[in-house]
Amino acid sequence: MAKASKIALVQEMLESAEASIRSAKQLLLDLGITKSDLKEKYSKSAEELSTTSSPEGKIVEGVFDGQNMIGPDKRTYPVPANYASKSKLVPGDILKLTIQDDGGFIYKQIGPTERKNIVGTLTYEDGQYKVLAGGKAYKVLLASVTYFRAEVGDKVTLIIPELEDSQWGAIENVLPKVDDDGNEVDLNTF
Repeated sequence: MAKASKIALVQEMLESAEASIRSAKQLLLDLGITKSDLKEKYSKSAEELSTTSSPEGKIVEGVFDGQNMIGPDKRTYPVPANYASKSKLVPGDILKLTIQDDGGFIYKQIGPTERKNIVGTLTYEDGQYKVLAGGKAYKVLLASVTYFRAEVGDKVTLIIPELEDSQWGAIENVLPKVDDDGNEVDLNTF
C-alpha cells in the first residue's frame, strides 16, 4: 500500500472515529444516561452486597464499574488495571475484596455478569484508548492494550456486558492483520 493511500486511510479512520464518538455521546444524552447515572446504578447494585470480617481480614463485596469496585457503602476501591485486564473484567461483575491486616488488597471475581463479544477498531482520543464497535466507543484499560501489544487501527475482539449499556469493555484478543487479498500479514517479516 502506497504511503499516500495509507495517509488517506488514516485520515478516513480518524474522521470516522470522531463521528462515531460524537454519535455515541449524543445517543447517551438522548437516552438521558450520564456517567453519574451509571455510577448510581452500580452503587445500588452494590448496596445488596456485604462487608464482613474473617481471619484473613475485612471482606468487602462490590460491583466493578470499568475501573474500580464500588462497595455496599458506596465507597470506591481501586482495582489494579493488570488484574482487571488479565481477568477480563467488565462493568457489572461482582468482586470480593479482602483487605488484609497488613493493608494488602486481594481481589477475586465471584459473580461475572452476562457477556457478549463484539469486534471493533482500537482508537486513541483525549488520552484514552477506546474501541469503536457498532457505532459506539467503548473505553478500554491501557494495561489491556499494552498486554496484547495492540496498536491504534487494530481490529480487536471486545467483551462487553450483554444485558446493559456500558462505557467500558475488556479486550479479549487482537485479530490478525490481513492484506488486500485476505492473507494474514506477519509484521515481523518487514
